[in-house]
Amino acid sequence: MALRWLTRREHSREELTEKLRRKGCAGGVAEEVAARLAEEGLLSDERFAEILVRSRRERGHGPLRIAKELEEKGLTQDAIERWVDPRSRDWVAQASRVRRRKFGARPPKDYAERARQARFLQYRGFTFDQIKRALKEAGED
Repeated sequence: MALRWLTRREHSREELTEKLRRKGCAGGVAEEVAARLAEEGLLSDERFAEILVRSRRERGHGPLRIAKELEEKGLTQDAIERWVDPRSRDWVAQASRVRRRKFGARPPKDYAERARQARFLQYRGFTFDQIKRALKEAGED
């Protein structure tokens, strides 16, 4: 059963262990199965994180939202920091692309529109600084 799940998509070690428990597998056995699959290279938190980060970036999600999802899937803080660096300049460009895709190339026309766009970017998981810079690139000061 666990191998069938892994053929569909990558899973984190904790996520697979939890799935096995929900299906009635004893906790110790579930952890042992996940450990063996990891030893054989069939289960990898690193591979899972890489795929999830790429997928979520393509959907227009920001670093805070992606990091939260990785945390919920059971990755360690060290692993999350390796894959998601909110200080990277790439995130500002990502926030700008997401803003343009949703609202068009024109800058916000007034404060209410600027606030609406900022809330949208915040919901998507971008930091305050990234949002501010993305709005500034759109023509706002």
